[in-house]
Amino acid sequence: MSRIPNFHSPFLLGFDDVERALERVTRTSSDGYPPYNIERVAKSESQPERLRITLAVAGFTRDQLEILVEENQLIIKGRQQEVARDYLHRGIAARQFQRSFLLAEGMQILGAELTHGLLCVDLVRPEPGRSVKKIEILVREDCSRLS
Repeated sequence: MSRIPNFHSPFLLGFDDVERALERVTRTSSDGYPPYNIERVAKSESQPERLRITLAVAGFTRDQLEILVEENQLIIKGRQQEVARDYLHRGIAARQFQRSFLLAEGMQILGAELTHGLLCVDLVRPEPGRSVKKIEILVREDCSRLS
């Protein structure tokens, strides 16, 4: 059984969203269909470093696949229509699937491509600029008057 970190420390302020994200990830289905890879693609002259998710979706057409981004979650769905046929043996089932990937803040989808039964989705996280801000210290008798 995996251990979920405890974000209730007084030194971890504002990490409620991270804790909720970890809970959501641990609740996701462990169904292995369709199989997928996640790889890091090195930056080139024309492209920044990015991530590529590749799903094996043999038998699905472009019209049967859907890619959505909803509340920092990448959702990939596949729906095949059952075709009435007279099978002597049926080893390939028409299946539906939904794969979800939790995205870090700021992740962007560059695009998706379906080639030879593999659906590739490229993602990038823009490099954040370094931010340093000096906070002015006011002298007052009571801290409750800051607002």
